[in-house]
Amino acid sequence: MRDVVEVLESVPYNVALQELYNADTLYEGYDIDHPETFENCHDTLIYRHYLATGKIAQDEKELLARSLHDYAINKNMRRFLVQYNERRGVAVMGGHALSRTNEMYEQIARLSKKLTERGFIMISGGGPGAMEATHLGAWLAGHPDETIDESLKTLREFPTFKDEGWLASAFKVMRQFPKKDGYQSLGIPTWTYGHEPATPFATHIAKFFENSIREDNILTLAFGGIIYTPGSAGTMQEIFQDAVQNHYLSFDYASPMIFFGKHFWSKEVPIYPLLEKFMAKGIYKNLRLTITDDLEEIQEELDKFYQEGCKEGAEEPKEY
Repeated sequence: MRDVVEVLESVPYNVALQELYNADTLYEGYDIDHPETFENCHDTLIYRHYLATGKIAQDEKELLARSLHDYAINKNMRRFLVQYNERRGVAVMGGHALSRTNEMYEQIARLSKKLTERGFIMISGGGPGAMEATHLGAWLAGHPDETIDESLKTLREFPTFKDEGWLASAFKVMRQFPKKDGYQSLGIPTWTYGHEPATPFATHIAKFFENSIREDNILTLAFGGIIYTPGSAGTMQEIFQDAVQNHYLSFDYASPMIFFGKHFWSKEVPIYPLLEKFMAKGIYKNLRLTITDDLEEIQEELDKFYQEGCKEGAEEPKEY
């Protein structure tokens, strides 16, 4: 027991967190005017330790420390979400490499802003690309729509997370447009992909060591539906994992699977017609599929699904 206590005290992370991370706590020690400080901020120190002790920890005490940390994250995440009814949770999936200069990035941000203002809690994997666009939109909720254009002017100077000014430019936008009260979002990143910095735009950050737990949480907590934007291998995995949950009604009902980008999902990566074919053959059942290029159509589908939950007996769908 003494050895266990010693390792818990020596790891560079708190195994008994009482709240989720946010931009200030995760990036403690980072100064946007001195980019080199990123190398010694809290998040980087944890990632460095994570790599040094092995992505799959071999030391039992390290494994225990990580497990306790992830348990605390899970507990705090559920405590945070209890303020929402479950059909308000909507996730956006998509590529981490999506550039800030890409039109899709802007579209995701505008959609997320609208949904947040309508009372939805936006959820993503908490990284760059499509994930960052989700939380940018949520962060700007309550501000005039023009603030997205103004924010993009700053962000587009550093298009991808590989650009040195990527993180600093996000913090600059946050300072320029402080978050309005009542609007929140949940990012769920992982140190498994620690080379991709977590977006500071997420007001609540549930960062896990175990990617399998993290991945399942993202898909499970999006009871209100998932919006799939163009992505690659990771997004493909999420689509079929979500389809299985919906097929078996693992959580009592099937949630909307919305494919944003008709050409991409029907021609470039024809997942949508494949799912339709599987539905027709009975391989999949219960899937609630939509494919569109229209932001309003996405909003209407999510609103409709939420209202259906209200009609099932209560004024509000049940809480998380």
